[in-house]
Amino acid sequence: MTLLLVAVAGGIGAGARFVVDAFVARHNPFRVPLGTLLINISGSFVLGVLTGWVIYGGGGDTARQLKTVLGTGLCGGYTTFSTASVESVRLWIAEGTSRGVAYAALTLVGSVAAAGLGLAVGALL
Repeated sequence: MTLLLVAVAGGIGAGARFVVDAFVARHNPFRVPLGTLLINISGSFVLGVLTGWVIYGGGGDTARQLKTVLGTGLCGGYTTFSTASVESVRLWIAEGTSRGVAYAALTLVGSVAAAGLGLAVGALL
C-alpha cells in the first residue's frame, strides 16, 4: 500500500512541478530558469518540515508513513536535481561560465538553507 501511495504522490508532485514551472516561465523576464530554482528550494523546505516534524516532534508510525509518502513521493516528484544540473550547464554554455556556476551555487545553497529552515520549523510542530 505504501508503494502505491508513494507512486500516486510522486505523480502529483511531478504534475505540480510542471504547473509551477510553466507559470513561472510565463512570468519570468530573465533568461535564468527561475521555475526550477523555486521548485527545488520550496521542495527542500517542505521536505525539511516533514523530516523535522518526524524526528523532533515524534508523531509515531503515522508520521513516518506520511513522511515517506509526502517526502519520497510528493517532494521527490516535485523537486528535480537533474533538471537543475542540465539548466546549470545550459546557462554555462549560453550565458557564460559565471552565470552557470552562479545558478548551480544558488540552487545548492538555497535548497540546503531551505531544508535547514524547514527542519527548524518542523521541530516546532
